[in-house]
Amino acid sequence: MMDFAHLDRLLHRFGTRSRAIDLDPLLPELLQALRAEQLDLLPLPGHGRTLERWRALARVAGCDLGLAKLYEGHTDALAVLAECGAAQHAHDGIWGMWAAEPPDARAHIVARDGERVQLQGRKAWCSGALQINRALLTAWENDQPQLVAVELSHPSQRIQAEQWQAVGMASTASVTVEFDKAPGLAIGTPGQYLSRPGFWQGGAGIAACWYGAAEALAGYLREHCKKPRPDPHADAHLGAVDAALYGARAALRECAAWIDQHPQDDASFEVRRTRAQIEQAVEQVIQHVGRALGATPFCRSSHFARLSADLPVYLRQSHAERDLAELGQQMTRTPTGAWQL
Repeated sequence: MMDFAHLDRLLHRFGTRSRAIDLDPLLPELLQALRAEQLDLLPLPGHGRTLERWRALARVAGCDLGLAKLYEGHTDALAVLAECGAAQHAHDGIWGMWAAEPPDARAHIVARDGERVQLQGRKAWCSGALQINRALLTAWENDQPQLVAVELSHPSQRIQAEQWQAVGMASTASVTVEFDKAPGLAIGTPGQYLSRPGFWQGGAGIAACWYGAAEALAGYLREHCKKPRPDPHADAHLGAVDAALYGARAALRECAAWIDQHPQDDASFEVRRTRAQIEQAVEQVIQHVGRALGATPFCRSSHFARLSADLPVYLRQSHAERDLAELGQQMTRTPTGAWQL
């Protein structure tokens, strides 16, 4: 008889094997090149050119989402420094923006001398920690989040990389960083990171990245449908993709215009709504493009394959139904007739 228990043991050992971090050396090189050419100096959100900022993010995302993740973090950090009156600290080099707050990984300020602080604890989801120079992160002091700028070469910091087992978005190496009385510089006032208008404005920039990657995937389907041999099923998929992207593009443009017209207002409702629309559109694009084109581009186009592996992971930066529940609650507080033409 077949020894299924033995088979399962062998399969389990193989199926749960660990992955080593596989960094792409070209990624930090391109980030540095973009920095050197000042192509990271995007218009600040809410200053009249928000859509231009998002177009740049979408362009980068259409190339490579690992690059886009670090580029978006860097440009977001530059915007946060400017909004907190600390633009003078935006030295040469590549920044990260680390604000994830899982309950089992928090950094705390344990000593302060004016702006100079010391950090103790752990910070999770530190994208690019092995590839960038500096980071803005949220640390806790007196039960409030405080932005802190850190240099990433100090010996009081230790990288914990063993938990990073990603396939999609693998090149970002979003590891955990441990701080042991690590020096840092407090940026802005306690709570300012979350209370500033730019917090939600920046959240829509991530949706622009999702859109840019979906647009690039859709381009493969569009080129396929240009071929002289008729393929009505692919044409139908392209029609569905066009409808999804058309609505998503309109949502991003409308949201950008609203932010520029209301730069100091709370944009949480508009941004949650826009992110939900983009997320739904991107999921439709992924499904339709894959069904229309089959396995060939997944196996023969490195660009298509990377985007297809990375985009579902990056899209999970949305909180799915939790975000929709918050959007629904906010919708109940809007005036009657908000959906009318």
